[in-house]
Amino acid sequence: MPQVLVLAAFAYLLGSVPSGWLVMKVYRNQDLRKLGSGNIGAANVFRAGGPGAFTATLVADGLKGFIPVMLGIAFGLGDQEIALALIGLAAVMGHTWSLYLGFRGGKGVATSGGVLLALAPVALVLALVSWFLVVRLTRLASLSSLIAVAVGFVSLIALHLVGWQAWRPVGWPVIVLGVALVGLVLYRHRGNIGRLATGRELKITTH
Repeated sequence: MPQVLVLAAFAYLLGSVPSGWLVMKVYRNQDLRKLGSGNIGAANVFRAGGPGAFTATLVADGLKGFIPVMLGIAFGLGDQEIALALIGLAAVMGHTWSLYLGFRGGKGVATSGGVLLALAPVALVLALVSWFLVVRLTRLASLSSLIAVAVGFVSLIALHLVGWQAWRPVGWPVIVLGVALVGLVLYRHRGNIGRLATGRELKITTH
């Protein structure tokens, strides 16, 4: 248990690192919170800094979820899915409520993707494909993220029921983690959902 608590604390602190804010500070010496939608996530980085800054932020945010969970596996927690789920959730909560930004942060999508990469990479691949398809068609990052999260969650359930172990089995703790992440992402997108419903949502564009 102490090992799990230490890793969860590390995950929260790592998740709290505001990747998008740091990328824009280095890239253009600007405060991302004062640009575009004001969010520190990758979509707003794309609007403010373009594809290069977007890619750097997406990778960094994903690693914040991937690294702590993989450390848990490396430290012998590979067969303790509840522990790994808690570590992954702590990373996403750190990104969403960053210690370094007064408990404000992003919406958790990319960091959730990093957690999925460590626990269920097949689900992540399917979610990514859906994200890119929807964003290509609509240019709406929020809609793409919501659909990708839904696809990822359905994929987790399908992988669990089929019992496919491409990397590791998807047990009930990972399904419960999926429920928590879906709820968290929906909560953080509540403003976007309102704007989508009224046609006022910002598109992911540099113009």
